[in-house]
Amino acid sequence: MRPHLPLVNQADMAKESKSSKPRRAKKKTSVPKRLSAGVAADIFRRLRENDPEPVSELDYVNPFTLLVAVVLSAQATDAGVNRATKDLFAIADTPKKMLALGEDKVREHIKTIGLFRNKSKNVIGLCRGLLENHGGEVPHDREALEALPGVGRKTANVVLNVAFGEPTMAVDTHIFRISNRTGLAPGKNVLEVEKGLLEIVPEEFGKHAHHWLILHGRYVCKARKPECERCVISDLCTYDAKTVAL
Repeated sequence: MRPHLPLVNQADMAKESKSSKPRRAKKKTSVPKRLSAGVAADIFRRLRENDPEPVSELDYVNPFTLLVAVVLSAQATDAGVNRATKDLFAIADTPKKMLALGEDKVREHIKTIGLFRNKSKNVIGLCRGLLENHGGEVPHDREALEALPGVGRKTANVVLNVAFGEPTMAVDTHIFRISNRTGLAPGKNVLEVEKGLLEIVPEEFGKHAHHWLILHGRYVCKARKPECERCVISDLCTYDAKTVAL
């Protein structure tokens, strides 16, 4: 009599087949070493020499329109926001005028940018908040700004910096990338990066540092392919995958 053979479990065979294959080693991503304070100062010195007076690329006419523009810029380009707000700000450059315009008309003006329905609600809501709680003026206070609809920490930082000259760090995707890529202020989230930048940026560069980093990330240190060949700080950065040999 032939010995009884156990039934073959196809799932077990598949597992065994997979386990027998050599596993690829996980690619290790190197965490950049944090730059020294001296190197950080050199970085901002060079960025200042390259662009002494950087300005926001959002179009605005006063602190209120700046606040609205920054709220609208979430998940949208500055150029797209500028196109949408050109006619809007011409007829509604104060909270009172914007509130009188109404949500439907605001939505019609900004319908070309992302999340326009929710953003139109936030714009009307923050106008109401400014009129009811701040006499129609944009408050020079982080907590008060963040209490307004659609205003988060990054938006508040931009307004405090651009409208009131405070040395804040509005960490967007560009600043987050550059801070980690270069070793300037590595962090796992935007708050860690913000705190790291506030610690390492010399006081003399505080007012414009956020703009220098944004513009550098937008036009030079790009996400997919940084243009290291024309970067003024490439020899100072710790990025180990530079696109040009130094």
